[in-house]
Amino acid sequence: MLSGLGERWRRISWRAGFASGLRTTWELGKIIFPVTLAVSILQYTALYDALLAGLTPVMALIGLPDEAAIPLVLGNLLNLYAAIGAILTMELTVKQVFILALMLSFSHSLPVESAVCRRVGVSVTLVIGFRVMLAVASAVAVKTLWDGGGETARYGIVPAPEAEPSGWAEISFSALQSATAGVIQLALIVVPVMVVIQALKDLGALGRFAGWMRPLMSPLGIAPRGAVTMTGGLVFGLAFGAGVILEQAREQKFTRREITLIILFLCACHAVIEDTLIFIPLGINVLPLLLIRLAVAVLLTVLVAYLWRENRAQNEFS
Repeated sequence: MLSGLGERWRRISWRAGFASGLRTTWELGKIIFPVTLAVSILQYTALYDALLAGLTPVMALIGLPDEAAIPLVLGNLLNLYAAIGAILTMELTVKQVFILALMLSFSHSLPVESAVCRRVGVSVTLVIGFRVMLAVASAVAVKTLWDGGGETARYGIVPAPEAEPSGWAEISFSALQSATAGVIQLALIVVPVMVVIQALKDLGALGRFAGWMRPLMSPLGIAPRGAVTMTGGLVFGLAFGAGVILEQAREQKFTRREITLIILFLCACHAVIEDTLIFIPLGINVLPLLLIRLAVAVLLTVLVAYLWRENRAQNEFS
């Protein structure tokens, strides 16, 4: 038994997995570093204030006060952590907090995650439009259908706020720190993921996993070979899971239809563990967030797959 385990262990190309992780980190880092740097500086400019002012007229439509535009802008331009930090400083009702959490679940980190989607061959306009549409539609639905949640939200543990940088030197240094930290975090996740993926491939586990996922993938209009790609996005997200997506897209030669369906599904539902648990400090029930995201992802992907027939999408990813 031990000898068989040792033989399987030796069949794994650890070096190839590590190299794949570094290569993917480099490719994604070239996107994440400049985008994070630019957006981190943008929040201290007049353009940022203009973005907030532009959102003010639509706040009432989605059942939110004007100040709720701040976490929406921060979440969509930066990340969920920035948005949640802003929410924790506001006095909102449970319903308003839930609406914000649901919107941000569908639409966040748009510059980075949309650039990653473009990297795997899907239109940035499609990705952003699809995610913003889901965010707005979900907010209107909750505002219209839910009569409760009028009590004031009671937040959980609130992290100590960091001091705001003053002057362009401090702002630039803070932005460089954020961008560098983003790439380091990316490497710490992507490299081990790619090593594990390489081990699974060498052990033949990916083929078996695709077979187990066949009943779930077929209704989505995606071949079983897309199961690994979907899993990477669901667990690690669009940015961190992009390593798996990019690598699999190159190896599996997905058609344009398949890679688009995969990305649309993951636009609605990705990083289900982190993106769900991160809202716990807001004091809301996070289970409905997860269930709504999963239901919307499945229903919309099935609908798109039905409307977009296979014979209309033969171009392979390149």
